[in-house]
Amino acid sequence: MISFDLFSIGHSNLVADRFAAMLRAAGADAIADVRSVPASRFCPWFSAKNLAPFLAKEGMAYLGFGDALGGRPRDPLLYCDGVVDYEAMARTPVFQAGLDRLSAEVGRHRLCLMCSERDPLDCHRCLLVARALAARGLTMGHILHDATIEPHSATEQRLLRLENPEGDLFTAGQNERIAAAYRRRARAVAFRNQGAAPANKRRSVKRGGR
Repeated sequence: MISFDLFSIGHSNLVADRFAAMLRAAGADAIADVRSVPASRFCPWFSAKNLAPFLAKEGMAYLGFGDALGGRPRDPLLYCDGVVDYEAMARTPVFQAGLDRLSAEVGRHRLCLMCSERDPLDCHRCLLVARALAARGLTMGHILHDATIEPHSATEQRLLRLENPEGDLFTAGQNERIAAAYRRRARAVAFRNQGAAPANKRRSVKRGGR
């Protein structure tokens, strides 16, 4: 059985009791909310003001990390053609300090990152935060909505199949293929700020979700 240092989950439209049951089954005792805006119009029980007391009743802690690790940065220099540049975010002192805080909490809790998207491959919690944590040597398990836990290494392989099903003739090694797949996926799903001035013109973005 694989042992994980921490987990991640996307709340999507889960009912609160099911959400809590999935956390308990994984052994998590604290949520690290990495949403820039910790609120939900469609599922208000996942807004921070409601979620924190609900988790407390379930014996779990609520920790907010959206200021440092959220996927919608305020700095316009972290956008490329109006789309968040995860690679630029990962290099900022604010993001690295957020990872330091998160790593410290891993020593105190069985921690689970939380954002809103159901599939980790549609969310910065995987494409940005989990990738950075893996680079620090931490093992992540993504809790899927069928209650299975997908190791981050398996998520990366799924990313490769999704973004590069026939292989990439222009990248020779596994690390290069994974980096290219991360980059393509991030361009597709990262938050798009239509009002942001483009930081550069190195690449264009055809579509975006968050």
